[in-house]
Amino acid sequence: MDERIVVLFSEPGRRLDAALARELGGRGITRSRISRLLDEGRITLNGRKARASEPVAAGQEAVIMMPPEPPALPLPSAIALKVLYEDDHCVVIDKPAGMVTHPAKGHWEGTVVNALVGAKLPLSPGYEAGRPGIIHRLDKETSGLLLIAKSESAQAFLSSQFASRSVKKIYTALAWGHFNDDFIPVDAPIGRDSRNRKKMAVKTGGRPSRTDIKVMERLPFTTLIEARLLTGRTHQIRVHLAHLHHPVVGDTLYGGRIERGIPSVKLRQVVASLGRFLLHAGWLEFQSPSGKMVSVESPLPDEFVSVLEAFRNG
Repeated sequence: MDERIVVLFSEPGRRLDAALARELGGRGITRSRISRLLDEGRITLNGRKARASEPVAAGQEAVIMMPPEPPALPLPSAIALKVLYEDDHCVVIDKPAGMVTHPAKGHWEGTVVNALVGAKLPLSPGYEAGRPGIIHRLDKETSGLLLIAKSESAQAFLSSQFASRSVKKIYTALAWGHFNDDFIPVDAPIGRDSRNRKKMAVKTGGRPSRTDIKVMERLPFTTLIEARLLTGRTHQIRVHLAHLHHPVVGDTLYGGRIERGIPSVKLRQVVASLGRFLLHAGWLEFQSPSGKMVSVESPLPDEFVSVLEAFRNG
């Protein structure tokens, strides 16, 4: 059950996110955590939806609905992970579709973190409780490469590369429809969808977001593309493809339903039986804390390949 936290402000003038960080710092609630709670619509100011940048006034009341935290020590799970690279500082795993990255509400067990703990790998303490080793995330239905830090110093070193955008990430996706061009740079800001808090959307005032899309193969009704992330926003590729009216096949949250004009019953059944959307983190390049430049590649999973073959064959 969510915990209800009430903060009554006695001093005016400070931004809401900074004011809450000051008031709640003693509870270990960071400003970045507050920003996420605001994005999720979990904070109100005087009974209305709050914005991070708005100034607070003396006498105003903020209410925070804090979701339950994962256990301080994630439970170990006996789940085998495919390791594609490992050194003394970090490890890169090939995450299967359907696996959550870290424990959270509704997913306290069976996550990548639980499997890492079960494998008794050394892990950094993480920047948030219950997320040891985690530097970045992949959505549950996204398969592919996930970089894990083994120590606190390694996490800081690797996180700085994500912050400076020096980590190179290429995803493969199957998108509905056909693009007019072979290369499509998408520079469109992303923020929380005002109508559905589970979604992100291209919107004025959102965070700067850039995805470079390259057409790899045009198939019946669909296009196989590569997407290079130049920023790392939540659901970025999915949002940008939906913004172009070419959502990821199988991505029902962003319009990638099976009813997109396919006359073939066979192909509709192939997509409907997937149980995932077709987005795969296939290539990752970064510098290990050892100083070595590391490039790792993950092949498309079997179910992704099967769908491609089905569309190729009609």
